[in-house]
Amino acid sequence: MENSNLSYWEKKSFLQERDVIIIGSGIVGLSAAVSIKEQRPAISVLVLERGILPMGASTKNAGFACFGSVSELLDDLNQHSEEEVFQLVQKRWKGLEKLRARLGDAKIDYKEWGGYELFNNSDAEIAEECRDSIPRLNRFLKETIGVSEVYKVDNPKIEKFGFKQINQVILNKAEGQIDTGKMMNSLLAYAQQLGVEILTGFEVQKFEEATNHVEIVAANTWVLKAKKVILATNGFTHS
Repeated sequence: MENSNLSYWEKKSFLQERDVIIIGSGIVGLSAAVSIKEQRPAISVLVLERGILPMGASTKNAGFACFGSVSELLDDLNQHSEEEVFQLVQKRWKGLEKLRARLGDAKIDYKEWGGYELFNNSDAEIAEECRDSIPRLNRFLKETIGVSEVYKVDNPKIEKFGFKQINQVILNKAEGQIDTGKMMNSLLAYAQQLGVEILTGFEVQKFEEATNHVEIVAANTWVLKAKKVILATNGFTHS
């Protein structure tokens, strides 16, 4: 397939073969691009985004910088081993630390306010299980992320915050918040500073593996080539 409707200069400047092409310009795609350029600056890296700006979960979440509430970790522990669960928690924690180190807290508006998990009056059984699990989880988290006494029951907040129909509040003191718009803007700027190229409005239709490269075909029939391709489109990967 050829990009026959493009000029020589457009093909040379925008559609030449790259070492790595990453599909998806959310936090995962841009972080992958940045990591590659930090380690091997000479490698050419292009990020493709189907929208005008990142259209996935990276800019649509509520800004939680978290690694799991008590009930979330207990649910994970019911399905996976302790080693698997706490390795995942450690990866989340280290990922947040790396993001903060790369961009700086001011640029992502990071605030470590703590987070609260609420249990309503009909959740008495799970609330009790969560309360009883706090010492155990705190021991694991101290070993995993190096923070002591992460969780504690903080029921005075029920009255202070004016919660209704709530019978238990658990504080996660290590949880924070970020401004996801500022985060993505800063990550985009940092990636471009490192030499990462970004093409927006490039909706990938399919990709085909050849002998020495991968061909990526856009909806408008433009074709790009890369030695390696990374899919970082989360819920959109199946399409």
